[in-house]
Amino acid sequence: MFGKRHLTGAAIMAAAAITLSACAATDDSSAKSDVDAATATSADDFGGLDALVTAARAEGELNVIALPDDWANYGKIKAAFEKKYDITVNSADPGISSAEEITAADNLKGQDTAPDVFDLGSAVALAETDNFAAYQVANWNEIPDANKEATGLWVNDYTGSMSIGFNSNEVDEPESLDDLLGSEYKGAVAINGDPTQAGAAFAAVGLATVQNGGTLDDFTPGIEFFGELADAGNFLPVDPTPATIASGETTVVFDWSYNNLAAAATVDGWKVTTLPGSVYTSFYNQAINVDAPHPAAARLWQEFLFSADAQNMFITGGAYPVTLEAMNEAGTTDEDAIAVIGNLEGDIVTPTEAQSAVASTLLAEKWAAAIG
Repeated sequence: MFGKRHLTGAAIMAAAAITLSACAATDDSSAKSDVDAATATSADDFGGLDALVTAARAEGELNVIALPDDWANYGKIKAAFEKKYDITVNSADPGISSAEEITAADNLKGQDTAPDVFDLGSAVALAETDNFAAYQVANWNEIPDANKEATGLWVNDYTGSMSIGFNSNEVDEPESLDDLLGSEYKGAVAINGDPTQAGAAFAAVGLATVQNGGTLDDFTPGIEFFGELADAGNFLPVDPTPATIASGETTVVFDWSYNNLAAAATVDGWKVTTLPGSVYTSFYNQAINVDAPHPAAARLWQEFLFSADAQNMFITGGAYPVTLEAMNEAGTTDEDAIAVIGNLEGDIVTPTEAQSAVASTLLAEKWAAAIG
């Protein structure tokens, strides 16, 4: 799905950018009065972006799920959407995994509290397309083909690099995977979730794979590394949170760069490193729930997320948005924000759709036994 990607300067891929600054609340005389929002595949089906805004405001609410405020700046993104469109954002279960998002949607199907939209790791997104509604945002052509399903069932939105955060007051900076097997890291090393369910944890195994002499065609070396870590008594089976990092319960954490950078901004001594060599990246994916209780608001949320305004908010949160190259060409990138997070450098690797599927199957078979 993603392919190997080299990010140079402040670029990812794309063409030209667009913003939603013209999306006013005014009525559009060309708006269609008989629109079925649940089947709309673009704003054109409503009669244009202004008409979509009107339809979404009539619904008045948007249900999001698994979007922590401190994850890639989602707190400010949600607040900006509310302010811009006067639509209440109901944010449920911020700490759950990608797989649990789908479970929640299944359990709440037909209820007005069901999630309208998803933010998913790639393995789950690829496996759950029957749960998604196809939609193409206004700047669809500015999102590279490799970063979207052709009809809009899922679309990449942002990425970071898999990093290692550590409490420098307690442990030395690890310079290799082998360092983490030492006694200094006894009971200290955590990953963000279960790799059979959570995208961040899946990526931690992917990083360990390429750092441990393997390739993304076979995650066995990564699974074996975490098995060794568990055997050494160094693997900590606790899901890290800002609270566990602040309290010192999780001393070393494999997680996305934007999450570890957020912790570094608030926790004394928390530092972030990337190991020399291969750098693992993977986009998260936006998708609309096919049974969304607020289908117009769900579609407006997509339009907002892929606007330059929200894409720049991802940068401020330490993530690299999918339209970054487009924004660079259009001159809409927040240069101060991109200067803070810098470039992704090194041998950038990202799993393809086929590699993700094979890795998911392997993890389902091998992970639990490996970590005991």
